[in-house]
Parts: sequence; structure tokens; C-alpha cells
Amino acid sequence: MIKRILPFLFLVFYSAVGFSQEKALVPGMKISRSVKIKKALYKLDAPTDTSRHIIIIEGNNITVDFNNAELKGSNTKKRPDEFFGVAILIRNSKNVTIKNLKAKGYKVALLARNVEQLTLESCDFSYNYRQHLNSTQEKEDVADWMSYHQNENDEWLRYGAAMYLRGCNFLTIKNCKVTGGQNALMLMECNDGMIMNNDFSFNSGIGIGMYRSNRNNILYNRVIFNVRGYSHGVYSRGQDSAGILVYEQSSNNMFYKNNVTHGGDGFFLWAGQTTMDSGQGGCNNNIIMSNDFSYAPTNGVEATFSSNRILANRIFECDHGIWGGYSYNTDIADNQFRNNRIAIAIEHGQHNGIHHNLFLRDKEAIKLWSRPQQPADWGYAKYHDTRSVGYVMLANSFNDNPLVYTISRTDSLNIFDNTYSRNTGEIFKIDSTVTNLDTLFDQRWSNYIDELKDVVVPEVKDPMDPFKGYGRLAGRKNILITEWGPYDFRSPIMWNTNPTDKGDTIKFDLLGPKGKWVIKNYKGVEKLSAGSGEFPASITAVKKKGERTDIHIELEYKGETITDPFGQIIAAGKPYRFSFKKFFQPIDWEVLFYSMDTAYHNPVKTGTLFSMLEKKAPFKTEKTDRLDYAWWGGIKEKDIAYKQFITVAAATVNIPAGRYELSVTWDDAVRIYLDEKLILNEWNPSRYKFDESPHRKIPLVISGKHSLRVEHLELGGFATLSLKLSLVK
Repeated sequence: MIKRILPFLFLVFYSAVGFSQEKALVPGMKISRSVKIKKALYKLDAPTDTSRHIIIIEGNNITVDFNNAELKGSNTKKRPDEFFGVAILIRNSKNVTIKNLKAKGYKVALLARNVEQLTLESCDFSYNYRQHLNSTQEKEDVADWMSYHQNENDEWLRYGAAMYLRGCNFLTIKNCKVTGGQNALMLMECNDGMIMNNDFSFNSGIGIGMYRSNRNNILYNRVIFNVRGYSHGVYSRGQDSAGILVYEQSSNNMFYKNNVTHGGDGFFLWAGQTTMDSGQGGCNNNIIMSNDFSYAPTNGVEATFSSNRILANRIFECDHGIWGGYSYNTDIADNQFRNNRIAIAIEHGQHNGIHHNLFLRDKEAIKLWSRPQQPADWGYAKYHDTRSVGYVMLANSFNDNPLVYTISRTDSLNIFDNTYSRNTGEIFKIDSTVTNLDTLFDQRWSNYIDELKDVVVPEVKDPMDPFKGYGRLAGRKNILITEWGPYDFRSPIMWNTNPTDKGDTIKFDLLGPKGKWVIKNYKGVEKLSAGSGEFPASITAVKKKGERTDIHIELEYKGETITDPFGQIIAAGKPYRFSFKKFFQPIDWEVLFYSMDTAYHNPVKTGTLFSMLEKKAPFKTEKTDRLDYAWWGGIKEKDIAYKQFITVAAATVNIPAGRYELSVTWDDAVRIYLDEKLILNEWNPSRYKFDESPHRKIPLVISGKHSLRVEHLELGGFATLSLKLSLVK
């Protein structure tokens, strides 16, 4: 007996001694047993290849306490879109705990592959990679749209992530923080996890993303302001950002008591390409309960091609409260809807229940419809019922809704036992395509809904209150998208409140923590209404006359301790400079549009715009001071639709000396010439595999008179051509 105990005691003693000795981090370090890291700032650049890393952790039954040590990568870079590399890789392990780690400045802060029982606790992965956004307050740039539809080969990694986990079952993530990045937590093939008490807020992409991940519990998390593609009162796009993203065969997950306000979508669920091709599977049997999905530029909840339960959520001031296209056997109950454009919109849904919901001041409460035909290239429509059919709507309360039901091309509806108060317009807006509508009380349906199973919520010790203290940010008006993502209210900002006004008066709000501000320098404006003051404040200025807009207002802040947009802490009372910039160089373009038929002559293959055997005149000509186009399905001119076309734009411009950046967004192909010299050649659309519009930036040091020429091809489908000249210095 003694012989068996002694080796065990030695192992325990050896592990305790090893854990008590603090280790310093070095590049290439491999950790295979429990250790405590020496607290320090480690400036360690990672390899640029995301298949490599700085630190690797591999083994079983390991606890690594990073002791609030901080890894800082990309130390020669200033812009978050230049950050590179993987800080920590964990792989092929079991029962690994990582705690008290800080990592910033990387493309991916923590990457884990094939780790069972992984725990991440009290880690801060803020201020890692994020894209530079090209959209402005005045106009959206479609290059900012993201696409998460594929991730079989880790395509999501191109957007970076604070945490990217693949094949990690029985994981636990708690008390972690991610802000000032693009994507916080991305899960691929991760099952049976517990994600709780985290704060993933003020990121420009996704808060929590899931792909082929099942039976996870996402509880008591704050996931607010994960958003892009919004300018209040100008455009409301979202650009596929979301608080919570659930994609491709992710089922039986629970989302309970999460604060997910101000997301591009609050909750974005899509069945996945497998379902679209086969009509089978989906993201099914997820429970979405007691969350707040308010203030989404697009949808509070989008749940499509799947069957789920959406219960007791709060959804205020969204474009759609719930968008449920092609949803079936879905239970929508006990939710609160308020001030949405449309509270519930479902096209081609089957056998859905909408009951015990409260609707208040939504412009339309419920809209149900179907189209006469389905897209010919959809496998889903060949193998799955796509009618709009079989709705039960009972015990709902409708209040101050100008329109309650808009229904077309829908069959078999039971609508009864609802209450209507102060509705100013129609209760029913239906037509002859609606069949078998029954408004009589039906005890069978009432009993069925009463018998729906109660939800069992996992018990969590000391749950965080994710809703506490954030009522002050209510409303979409508080979504302020900068060039690096959503403004987080932790530093001062000068915000233009009338960006699209044609007049000369520019209005600003000065927002931020308590403190004083003073204008130090300015150009391009005059007649400022104030030169100093306290936060918050509103001021005006008058734009100086001239064709070119070149405004720069620099201010100084003194006040509370602040955190700037890049994570730097500025001590209380220390001066901090911030600014407002706006630049526009008008260029007198002459734009010619020509028809194209690639079956006859394909400019991509030949390199020439036109065949030597044809002589073409443009079907459309226009003059403009900017190239900023987006076309859906081609150009229609004089009742003729041109799905394929060529754009040729030419201009001569006189530019003051300076360092500039010429940026272009296009789809499908583009070439740009400066003074007859080719400076951008993107003539091969096959280089771009994702459903995104490419974007390139070209540095220029120029002055005086120059000629510009742009050649653009659209091969069919969505098209865009946007060119901007920006002043760098």
C-alpha cells in the first residue's frame, strides 16, 4: 500500500512545485503541463501565417494561469487591419484550463483545435484584428459586407477572431471580455459547451458565431454593439454583422438571458448550404429565450429555413422584429415587440404558432406571404414544402399598430382570442389569395399551445446581470459607426449629425466622458459657434465655399480617465487629441455604358474591351462628379435590361500637391489608368472566391493636372463600381 501511495504523492508534489514557479513567455514556447506565467508585458510578434503561432499548449489535465500577463503582437503596426498572426495555439488536448490571459494586436488571439473540456476563464482578448471600414456617414460602401456562409475550410479565419475554436467539445467560456475587435468568439464543430457571464461588446463583426455546433448553452452574456453598416437616418444595412450568428446545422442550443442589443442583426440564424441544396436538416430545436435583441438596424431575430422556439424576448426598434423566412414548426410566444417597422415577417412559412405576444406601436404587426415561384437553382424548393400555410395566432395583444395583419398567398390560418387596442388602421389587409382563414375560437389549438413543453434552463452559479446599466444607450440613434467600428462611449468624439444636408452649416455633437474640450486647429470651416466647453455639447460650423471639401477640426480633451479606440488608457487630466475629418475631391467624369455578351466576346479572356469585328455606341452616357454605383440585376435603359455591360469612365482633374489614397470597390472586373499608365489591374474575377465585393487601395503622391480612366466589367448579377480619392497628408 505504501509503495503505491508514494509515487502518487511525488506526482502531486512535483506538480505543485512546477505550478508555483512562474515562467516567462518566450517565442516558440511549448507548454505541456500546468504552469503559472510571470506577469509582464510580452511584446511578441507572431508569424504572419495563421497556421503558425507564438505559444503552443498541448497535453492533458493542464492549467495555465497567465497571471494577467499581456501578449502584444504586430508591434510595428498601428492599424488594426494590419495585425497578423496567432498568439496562442491549443491542440489535440483534453481538460485544459486557460485563465487570466490578455492578448492584443493579433489576427487571432487564441486558436484551439480538437480540445476536449477546454476552459477559458477571466481572459481579455480585446483590440485584435478588425477591418478598416470604407462606408461613411453619407454613403455605404458594399465592400464592407461580410460573408459567413462557408467555413468548412476555416474560411472565417480571413476575418480574424479574438477566439477561434474548432472541434472543442464540452468547453466552458466564462468571465471573458472582447471589445474593439471584429469577431469575438467563433465556434466551429463545438458541442455541449457552456458560454456564460462574458462581455463581447463594441466589435465590428460578430459577437458569438456558431457553425455546425450543437447542444451549447449561451447564458447571461453581454453582446451589445456588434455592428457595422449603419448611419442613423441615412442607411440601415448591418452588412451581415450580428450579436449572435448561428449557421449551418447548429441545433439544440439554448440562448438565455443575453443582452444582444444594437447588433447588425441581433440574432442571425440560417440553416446552411447543406439544407439549401438538399432540403434536409437545418439549425433546429434551438431555444431563444428571455434575451434583448432591440435596436438592430435590420432584424432583431432572423431565423430561416429551420424550426425553433423564440420565447419571451424583448425586441424594440428594429427594421424587422423577427424575420422568419421559410421557417416551419416554429413557436413565437411571450415576446414583446415595440416600435419595429414590421414586428414579425415570414415568407413561405409552414405550421408556425404566434401566441401570447405583446405588440406596441409597430408599423405592421404581422406580415405573412409567399411568392408564385421559387428560384430555379434552389435545391431546397425541390425537396421541401415552401407554401405559406398552417398558422395559429392566438392570445396576442395588439396596441397602437397602424396595420395588424398583412397576409397574401397563404392557406389555413386560425386567428382567434387576440385583443386589439387603439389600432389606428386596418386589422386585416388580405386579398383573394388567402384561403381557409378561421377566426372562431378553437379549443383544440388552445389546448395544444397550453401543453407546449416548459423550458428547462441550466443552473448557473452567480449569474451576471447583462442588462444592468445599459438603458442609457437605448435606441438606434446611439449606433455611431466610425472607420474602425462602433463608437464605445469611452473616449471623446466629434460626431456630424447632419451628414447628408446640402447646406453649408455643419452640425456636431461632442460626446464622451465628463471633461472639457477646446478646439486647437481647424481648416475648411469658419464661424464655429463655440471654441471650448464641457461634454456633452452641440456646436455648428460653416463650410468654406469651394468645390473641394477638406475639413479638419482638431480638439483637445481633459477630464476623466479614458480608453481610446485602440485600447490605450489616457490618465485623468492628461491632454488627449481627437479630430473630425471630411474630404471630398470632385472629379468631372464622363461615364459611358456599353452592352456586352460574353458568349460572343469575353473581355476577361481577350483582355480587350471590344471585339475587332464590332463597333459599338454606348447605350447610356452620363456626367458625374463621383463614381459611386451599385446595380442589382443589371442596368435598365429605355425598357431594355442589360445584365452584362461595360463601364468606361474618363476624367481630367487638377489636384493640389499631397499624398493621396485612391480606393476602389468593384464587381466583377476593373482596370484603372493614371496618365495612361495602368495602376490597377483586377481583370480576373476568378481570383475572388467569396460572395464579397473586392476593395483595393492605391497610394499616390501627385499634384497638378492628371488624367484618369476606369474600365469596368459586369458579368451578371450584383454589380458595383465605387472610386474615392482621399487625402492622406
